[in-house]
Amino acid sequence: MLGPGNQLEKESASEGRCELLQRASELVPVLQHRALETERLRRLPRETVDDLIASRLIRLGVPATFGGIGPDYDVAYDVGVELGRGCGAAAWCYSLYAVHAWMVGHFPERGQRECFADGPDVLCASSFAAMNVQADERSDGLRIRGRWEFSSGSDAANWVLLGVGAPGVLALVPRSDFQVIDTWQASGLCGSGSNDIVVDDAFVPKHRMLDINRAGVDDWIGWELHQQLTYRLPLRVLLAWDLVAPLIGMAQSAVEAFTHRAATRGGTSQSDVVLLRLAEASAEVDAARTLMRHRASWALDKASQGEAFSDLERASNQRDRAFIVRLCVQAVNRLFEVSGGHALFLSEPLQRAHRDVQAASHRAGLMLEMVGPNYGRVALGG
Repeated sequence: MLGPGNQLEKESASEGRCELLQRASELVPVLQHRALETERLRRLPRETVDDLIASRLIRLGVPATFGGIGPDYDVAYDVGVELGRGCGAAAWCYSLYAVHAWMVGHFPERGQRECFADGPDVLCASSFAAMNVQADERSDGLRIRGRWEFSSGSDAANWVLLGVGAPGVLALVPRSDFQVIDTWQASGLCGSGSNDIVVDDAFVPKHRMLDINRAGVDDWIGWELHQQLTYRLPLRVLLAWDLVAPLIGMAQSAVEAFTHRAATRGGTSQSDVVLLRLAEASAEVDAARTLMRHRASWALDKASQGEAFSDLERASNQRDRAFIVRLCVQAVNRLFEVSGGHALFLSEPLQRAHRDVQAASHRAGLMLEMVGPNYGRVALGG
């Protein structure tokens, strides 16, 4: 078992939610200024990565034992929303770095120690989109080779989580064992650097493997080691909210950009049609944020009571994630439709938010059309 926390851990625990959110707010204008450069680079500028690390916000996902900060990992959702106001790609990568650090806390203790051996500022990317992957099972682990797609933020990553073997089984692979292949030429989230990962031949010991279907269900390593509430509930209940949070921030940035244009231009830009669109869109984004916070509180309340999650509760949780995404897409679309020709310029934040929201919403698990029917089946006793 892990020993008692050190002085760094005790100091980190004092950093509260308000202080952390203020730190995120201070990064918003910096990220806005770099947004166009980020798109041109097709990855996060090194300065942005350094700023995220220096802000210590990356550590929100890190278990407190290894230098993590804040009340618990769920604060990273609000940070992801805030950063999304500045740059969708930066917020997307941030949220993934944070959730991956939290996920590592579910791995066997030896694997966690290896990942955080150099400190709490380690960056971990992922890909569950396997292509031509071969995983040969051994008594002490897996020998893997293959290619994986859509690994956001992988250029700066020290480790990567890869889907291998059976659905839900992840391998934690160090930088020395994988290559990043530059493939990311996309219309949205252009700066996320969601490139391919290639592993020629690597051995993954069992202590660097995790079945996410069992984590927090009948595998309680995370809770036993860290005693943090987010490790006392099924990993899958919290998974994918890390992608929803920055998407809300992107939609909020569209509302703010639209409001600024209408206020400064006057005339027809303040017609009843425009004003109604603004009212509808802002309400949708506010509703999305409120529903996300409700779901986070609901999950943690159940964790604090040690209650199990029913099939219907899991389905409704998944339904609400996708519904929030729909609200955000609707909000941005209704604003972009009445924004005029000037909103098309690449220097305009509104068009970037429009493209980024469309890209973020293309994850199958975030589409209501994909996950909604499952809720209906469970609700009707299927």
